[in-house]
Amino acid sequence: MQTLFKTTRRAALGALAGAALLAAAPAAFAQAWPAKPVRILIGAPPGGTADIVARLLAEGLQKEWGQPVIVEPKPGAAGMIAMQDFLSQPADGHTLLVSVNALVTEIPHVIKVRFDPFKDVKPVAELARSGLVFVANGALPAKNVPELVAYAKANPGKLSYASYSAGTISHTMGLELNKAAGIDLNHVPYKGSPPALQDLAGGHVQLMFDGPATSIPMIKGGKIKALAVSGPKRNPALPEVPTFAEQGYPMLDEVAWMGLWIKPDVPAEVQAKIRQATLKVMSQPAVQTRLAELGNDLGSGATPDELAKSLRAASDKQGTTLRALGVKPQELGS
Repeated sequence: MQTLFKTTRRAALGALAGAALLAAAPAAFAQAWPAKPVRILIGAPPGGTADIVARLLAEGLQKEWGQPVIVEPKPGAAGMIAMQDFLSQPADGHTLLVSVNALVTEIPHVIKVRFDPFKDVKPVAELARSGLVFVANGALPAKNVPELVAYAKANPGKLSYASYSAGTISHTMGLELNKAAGIDLNHVPYKGSPPALQDLAGGHVQLMFDGPATSIPMIKGGKIKALAVSGPKRNPALPEVPTFAEQGYPMLDEVAWMGLWIKPDVPAEVQAKIRQATLKVMSQPAVQTRLAELGNDLGSGATPDELAKSLRAASDKQGTTLRALGVKPQELGS
């Protein structure tokens, strides 16, 4: 009996020791993480807003972690090329994604995606946010939104607007303006802002809803002009440009934000480490100054749970809006 008791006791102690080791394993893994270079994928071309913000973040994270942090642009297919790569990687936190909130709130309502926006990706932190800028080719006679609406009505079917990707806010805002103003701007999707802005400046398209980081340099360089900004207030980098609300279109008040995303099953300790370092980098004065120069505000600082809740609400709202406009998810390229 005594021998049996000792054996049972040794087994129990062994089980407890094993459990302690298992409990300590995630913390040890997080402490040693990152064990190799970290990739940040973006579903946009070099030079776009996502690329600029991701590189600001990567530079700071590399200093924090002592490992290379590499930004890899993978444009095309409304960001799904980058998403496919991201989802195919191990859930160890060494592959991250920088993307706009449209990844969850808008794109799945316009394009038939092959991932669950609320189960397969998770926001870690909001990096930057801003309204969009409604820009036009310099040869277009209109100087503001009312003049643009009048011109579009006098020239039905002749004006096109670019978006930096189908399904994003730069696409759906044009649909909303069409409905609100009773006009028929034609949508032309692009693989990111830079090629779209080149065609806008060249007169191949006449209008675009774009992020300020990419449009402001061309506005200040005289290559394109700004008609309006979305959001509740004027953009400090473009103080002379009125909001849509000031021009009679308060329904075009959208604000886009750029976030850092991970796979939800990355160990919680690693998620916390990534978020902590990200918030530290983005709060640095030099980074905030650069964001302001790009016409962006610093992210809200909301927790991942708060971001997920707001994304769910925004997705529901956007879905309702798009269905009312007759938009249904389509296969890419259709």
